Order: sequence, then C-alpha cells, then structure tokens
Amino acid sequence: MKAVTWQGKRDVRVEDVPDPKIQEPTDAVIRITSTGLCGSDLHLYEVLTPFMTPGDILGHEPMGIVEEVGPEVTNLKPGDRVVVPFQISCGHCFMCSAGLQTQCETTQVTSEHMGAALFGYTRLYGAVPGAQAEYLRVPQAQYGPIKVPEGPADDRFVYLSDVLPTAWQAVAYADVPRGGTVAVLGLGPIGDMACRIALARGAGRVFGVDLVPERLARAERRGVETYDLRVFDNEKELVAAIHDRTDGRGPDAVIDAVGTEAHGSHVARLVQQTAAMMPRALSGPLAERFSVDRLTALHTAIDLVRRGGTISLSGVYGGSADPLPLLTMFDKQLQIRMGQANVRRWTDDVLPYLTDEDPLGVDDFATHRVPLTEAPHAYEMFQRKQDGAVKVLMTP
Repeated sequence: MKAVTWQGKRDVRVEDVPDPKIQEPTDAVIRITSTGLCGSDLHLYEVLTPFMTPGDILGHEPMGIVEEVGPEVTNLKPGDRVVVPFQISCGHCFMCSAGLQTQCETTQVTSEHMGAALFGYTRLYGAVPGAQAEYLRVPQAQYGPIKVPEGPADDRFVYLSDVLPTAWQAVAYADVPRGGTVAVLGLGPIGDMACRIALARGAGRVFGVDLVPERLARAERRGVETYDLRVFDNEKELVAAIHDRTDGRGPDAVIDAVGTEAHGSHVARLVQQTAAMMPRALSGPLAERFSVDRLTALHTAIDLVRRGGTISLSGVYGGSADPLPLLTMFDKQLQIRMGQANVRRWTDDVLPYLTDEDPLGVDDFATHRVPLTEAPHAYEMFQRKQDGAVKVLMTP
C-alpha cells in the first residue's frame, strides 16, 4: 500500500509499505477514505525529530471502511463506516472508565513513561504505524472506532478523530460561564474550532489571536473578535487591548491552542535545531529536557486571564527548561487544565452538532483537499502557512 513516511527533518515521502494485517483478536483493518494533516504532525516534521525513525508512517486523523475484524471485535463488521480516534484505548481499564482514555492502562507506553499509545506519533507513544495511508491496522477496535452513518461526505465526521474532541475538551476545561468571555490563542484548526464550540455552547464573547491573515478572517466570519499579533509591538500591548474590552479584568478563560509552535524563545529554537542534528542516543534526552519549551503563548495566557480565571492548554508542550511564573499564578488564583483529548469521552456530546444544519461549519472546515500522493507538498504548504492553508484533508 501507499503511505506517508517520515525520512528526516522536513522530509516526508509517499512510499510502498506492507499492507497491515490482523495481529491481535481485538484488531481491525480499515480502508482509509479520508485522513487529516494535523498541526501536531508538524511537530514531527520540524521539532520532535529525535524521537522518530526513518520509515515511520505518519498521521492520526482517519476515517474509512472496515475491511476485516479480529474474533473479539463483535461491534464492527466489514463494510461499516468508522472514524478512528487518534489515541488507542481499551474502554475497560480504570482510566478509560474514568473518561481518561489518553491515560489508558492497557496501551500506556510504560517504557517511555508516557500515556496511551497514539497512531503515527513517535516512539514516545508506541511507534504505532499511522493513518496517512491506504489502510490502517486499528488495535483495541472493540472500543475505539466510532460508527457513523452513510450519506454525508467524510468532512461531516472525519474531525471526530481529533479536531472536534480536542477543541471540545479545550472549551470544557476552560469552564467558560454562560455569557462569559474566552480568549483563544492560536487560530489553527484546534483554535478555530474551539472558538466555534465556545460560541455554540453559550459564550458571550470570544477573542481570537493569531498572526496569519487568512486565519483571522476565517474566525471573524464566525463571530469572533480577532486580534492580529502583527499590529502589537509586544504581548503586553495585546493583553492591554483585550483587558480594555473586558472592563480591565481580562477574559474569564484563556485557551492556549499554540503550544510548542509558539514563537518566542530563540534559545529554545536553537536547542531544538541542535537536537535534530545530533545522533539519536544524544538528541532524545536533550530534546526531552529542553527542546519543546517555547512558552510564549502560555506566559501570555497567564498575563491575559482574569484573576480567578481558568487556562486551558490544548497546544502540545513538553520538556522542562523554561520557568513558570508560579508567584503570579498563585497570586491570581488561576486554574490550569491540560492534556491530550480523551476522544471517546466527548464524542456523544459532539455528535448532535454534526447535523445537516452544520452549526460548527465542519462541511467546509477544510481549506485544502489533496490526494495522498501530494502529501510532501501539503506538509510544506501547511508548515509555511502558504496558500491560506488551515486544514488539509488527504484522500488515498
């Protein structure tokens, strides 16, 4: 089959690889009909290269048709149309029962001291072959895949794999009071969708911050009050501008949808680049310690949110190099919630919004649709923020 493989920093290729097969009784194999390119994939393309191996299959946002199931998968049959969550979880362990599927005790990558295994996402998360491919082996298929109806185009449902539950959890964790205010830092796919969900769930005002004109215009069309970072000399001016719109207090909540791609620390960027060029035995520990700690957006969130407010982190962070302003956080009585989205915890809440009325605008959420063979160009375009690329879907 054809699959998108990682070969090095900024080097992805479409190659022929072996077809996946049933390996465990709880496996399924699906034929992929649509698969997304995620901002998190750019971390592998650019930042997390020390944790990758040439030939790794990328991708974690698929949907498709069930081709084959193992003997213990009784809830699916060949021909079913399914969306596959980006994390692999069993549904019956203590963590899954608590709605924390990203901490699944059955699939935890204990050798790396990490949570549940993820599709297509480095050895830290199990080095599981990913979903930017023609076919996908799905472990724990007795629980993970979400059956969806025939009829609507894939765009209606494919975002259940990641974008929708991640944005939903970001808003749920932000705990925005009805009629309250929330600022969203970063208007990529997750930030954009978080704005839409916040408004749909009753937020009074949503402030969106970015520096890409197409992203700002897209959010503004959905009723978001947008702020272009390029017109401010520094983050403090941005904070002051939004404080002026919230009676001087700041918004009730801030969602950081930027994470490790944040601009800011030149030192951290240098360490990231250095780690990417070092031998794997040395680069992994260096990257794990330092290389994904560019906390500009998080520091802005801490300054921006009102006293007693909530910060919700959906952007991916790691490492431990940059200090946090704990005195400020303590003095402001902030609450901070974070983590990978627990997909199956939220899907029943999201599904009622995936109607013909399309209140979240999923049907035209993708800005680009390309064949899988054009994946290298899609990665470069998305990484460089060219051609108005916000969300890319690929078709095998």
